[in-house]
Amino acid sequence: MKVAIIIPAHNEADFICQTLDSLIEQTITPYQLIVVNDNSSDETGNLVLEYCSQHTWIELVDIESSNDHLPGSKIINAFNEGFKLVKQDYDFICKFDADLIFPKNYLEKLMSHFDGHHKLGMASGFCYIEKKGTWVLENLTRKDHIRGALKCYRRACFEEIGGLKPAMGWDTVDELIASYYGWEILTDDSLKVKHLKPTGHTYNKAAKLLQGEAMYRMRYGLGITAISGLKLALKKQKPRLFMDYLQGYFKAKRIKQEPLVTKDQGAFIRQKRWKGIFQKLF
Repeated sequence: MKVAIIIPAHNEADFICQTLDSLIEQTITPYQLIVVNDNSSDETGNLVLEYCSQHTWIELVDIESSNDHLPGSKIINAFNEGFKLVKQDYDFICKFDADLIFPKNYLEKLMSHFDGHHKLGMASGFCYIEKKGTWVLENLTRKDHIRGALKCYRRACFEEIGGLKPAMGWDTVDELIASYYGWEILTDDSLKVKHLKPTGHTYNKAAKLLQGEAMYRMRYGLGITAISGLKLALKKQKPRLFMDYLQGYFKAKRIKQEPLVTKDQGAFIRQKRWKGIFQKLF
């Protein structure tokens, strides 16, 4: 099984060596690993070059983009630049963050899941963050959702969903479209991945409205958007997040932002979301 990995990286000198070391130590050697150095102003590029000189399957590509760390668009644009260099005989494609430490059997265990389940479209482990010297489950982690930081896709699934969307919420969109086409996802809670920099740590102020905009572009509708915003606000104990969701939603509606999914996919997504909501309520 040929596993290609793409790692977008922007100013990750403090972490990327630990990520690369953990991938080098995998019980299954990656077929190809491409680090996309996205406009870094630190030593990220030079550090990666040292690994490239020692491992022929590790590559570096430098690109220039905005320094604004907006969730979604920046990281997926970088991923897509790396994807241009992926060898066309790959079997699986992974999008990993540059601040993770993987257990040594991470790829091997994922491949065993894919090998035994031919409708499995994407899979991952769980993210853990350090708190007071102890590694605890990151609060955004769910059994039924694969975090954008550590996704692995079967090639057929990746191609059928049309790749990754450069927008906030891309790691939810891909799962919903995959479900539309009959693919399944899997999270393995035995694969504990250390996440060195918590999600959203470097997001700027412009990112606040993007989640609501993404809900509009996924054709959620106002009801599901409001429920999702309320749920997140309560979970994070930040009431303002609810208003940010709605403000972003109505902004996207006002300027008629282009949807990320087709009308048929949108109808499927709304039905799936409402079904999940009612199941939790009753």
